[in-house]
Amino acid sequence: MLDINKSIRDPQRYEHDPEGHMTELEAWSPQHANREAALEGIELNEEHWEVLFYLRERYRQRGNEDSARDVLSDLEERFCETHGRGHLYELFPRGPVGQASRIAGLPLPPHTMDMSFGSMM
Repeated sequence: MLDINKSIRDPQRYEHDPEGHMTELEAWSPQHANREAALEGIELNEEHWEVLFYLRERYRQRGNEDSARDVLSDLEERFCETHGRGHLYELFPRGPVGQASRIAGLPLPPHTMDMSFGSMM
């Protein structure tokens, strides 16, 4: 949990929340995404970027109210017509919602870490 007094004294302390997600969306950049992806063993290509930018735009428009299942459903609708759902897991092996959200500098959608959702985080 964010401690506002510590944050005021040391703003850099809270660049990431305890799960490693960025707390300030404005701080995200493609360089940040490349660093995060490299830490996860992913080399970002055009397909990765499409998903990441889609998630960021979706978050900008809708916020973080939709559940992880809703986000996954939107990703499938948008990106799985030609390659199928498995392709999203090829791009983001630890989960197209959780892993892609982290690389995109977004907070996890609600219920992403719910074991019934199937996240591999």
